Amino acid sequence: MWIFRIKLATLLLTVLLVACNTQPARLNYTVPVQPEGSSGYTEKPGWQTATFAVAVANPLATDAGYQILKAGGSALDAAVAVQMVLTLVEPQSSGIGGGAFLMYFDGESVEAYDGRETAPAAANEDLFLKPDGKPMSFMEGAVGGRSVGVPGVVRMLEQVHQQHGKLPWATLFEPAIRLAEQGFKVSARLNTMLAADRYLRQDPEAAAYFYDSNGQPWPVGHVLRNPELARVLRGIAMHGSMALLEGPVAQSIVDKVRSHVTNPGEITLADLARYQPRKREPLCHDHAVPPKVYRLCGFPPPGSGAIAIGQIFGILQNTPGAALPLSSDGLPTADWLHFYTEAARLAFADRAKYVGDPDFVAPPAGAWMSLLSPGYLAGRARLIGDRPMKVTRPGQPEGMRINLAPMPDQPEYGTSHISIVDAQGHAVALTTTIENAFGSRQMVRGFLLNNELTDFSFTPRDAQGNFVANRVQPGKRPRSSMSPTLVFDKATGQLVMVGGSPGGAFIIHYIAKILWGTLHWGLNMQQAIDLPNFGSANSFTLLEEKGFPAATVKALEAKGHNVQEMDMTSGLQAIQRIPGGYFGGTDPRREGVVMGD
Repeated sequence: MWIFRIKLATLLLTVLLVACNTQPARLNYTVPVQPEGSSGYTEKPGWQTATFAVAVANPLATDAGYQILKAGGSALDAAVAVQMVLTLVEPQSSGIGGGAFLMYFDGESVEAYDGRETAPAAANEDLFLKPDGKPMSFMEGAVGGRSVGVPGVVRMLEQVHQQHGKLPWATLFEPAIRLAEQGFKVSARLNTMLAADRYLRQDPEAAAYFYDSNGQPWPVGHVLRNPELARVLRGIAMHGSMALLEGPVAQSIVDKVRSHVTNPGEITLADLARYQPRKREPLCHDHAVPPKVYRLCGFPPPGSGAIAIGQIFGILQNTPGAALPLSSDGLPTADWLHFYTEAARLAFADRAKYVGDPDFVAPPAGAWMSLLSPGYLAGRARLIGDRPMKVTRPGQPEGMRINLAPMPDQPEYGTSHISIVDAQGHAVALTTTIENAFGSRQMVRGFLLNNELTDFSFTPRDAQGNFVANRVQPGKRPRSSMSPTLVFDKATGQLVMVGGSPGGAFIIHYIAKILWGTLHWGLNMQQAIDLPNFGSANSFTLLEEKGFPAATVKALEAKGHNVQEMDMTSGLQAIQRIPGGYFGGTDPRREGVVMGD
């Protein structure tokens, strides 16, 4: 039966390609020289291009997107090729075993595609509770089969390609297949993360692939080949997402998840086969920076980033922080950081209570935009004073009558981001993830499975019995901080910016930083990315370690802030429109580059 369906799907795909792709594939993929990127901090120059640009966290993936665009592909075509290469060269962050959010601009309108993983049909709200009723620790839940959600990125990309692709689907897999077969050099970042991970070696397949016979990670520059992944990618190239979510590969996923010795999961073949991406209405709102008004478009729930960023900005605009410039040394001041982190506390309090999968969770006051109402945000801003609130409570939009418990704080990790603008001015912002570094630490046929179900609340209800919006439910998509973002000039409709970042819950702050830095402070994209990171998740005031002068830290502490300096490793990849073309920036904290003509 499966073979028959494959043949039928192949026939249909061939017919569609003949009918829809008037331009033949002209890709002659060449494996580039493979640089050894740093896992620390490497200054980036920023890149100016005239007609198109690709910004990705790994040079090999950037190059794949570049070659697809040079071959006449669309921004969406390039994104598919980039994702497949990232599966190989950045396995700790994303891949075909995970999910993604994609924002697409076709020159006229914005579309949002949800390829987020889903909980298996057999999962329930007690998934991460121990026998005594207490929640597991994060890693207790993450490592093994329990945390694996139904992967959605491939089927989502397939759906979008059918609408916006120019080159044949199979062509887009050529770079990743060639690199998997011929090998790629282990980068410093991958080597560092392999050395630091405590769990990946416990999986025999992963241990044999990522480590030598002594259990040491392959050194920087070692040529790593992945013929198993190449075979899987060839199957997907020929037969589409069916080759991943049905048949032998799907059976391997199910067997791996369900047979884990200490932490088995619930995924079935039926869960995989029934997965469907969602096309959602983008969440767009206005942001005034006189004399201009910008239209900020982000991902709606189950994404939490667009709402949180919009709330932070709307609240901040109602405080003296709206007019504060950078300091004389080009950094955010203590006064501005005070207003920003207070606004962030308020936004994160609402996020914890209200945001979840919209197929399961009703929005407050009947619409998600109630959380971005100017009157509501002005009222929230009035809670901000000269002293920090430390921890604040969620608000109550007018007309809201929902008994929900705020989600307790728990870790969020992972992801990678892809920003692309093609020669037609069409744009993709794609944030893609397997969640924690190396996901569930379960390797199947050359790729890693996600641990995305740990983005659900481990605690399903509070002491009064009120449910958490983001609790586990069968078929549900976990809340995400992924924030692929498109910015437009409202008056002209012209695309202004494409951006996104990895970083768990801190993604929200990383995107807010580059938006405020470019739109309010007049920085170019690379300068905005280079700014030190900061934020609050409704507790500590967080500053990137060694990013701010001691005087700034002391000034915040004098106001009453409980400051924590820590690593805040963003991975921002963003492109802005400039006179004559585009200017792309990539995060110095990662190994990415921007390419374009």
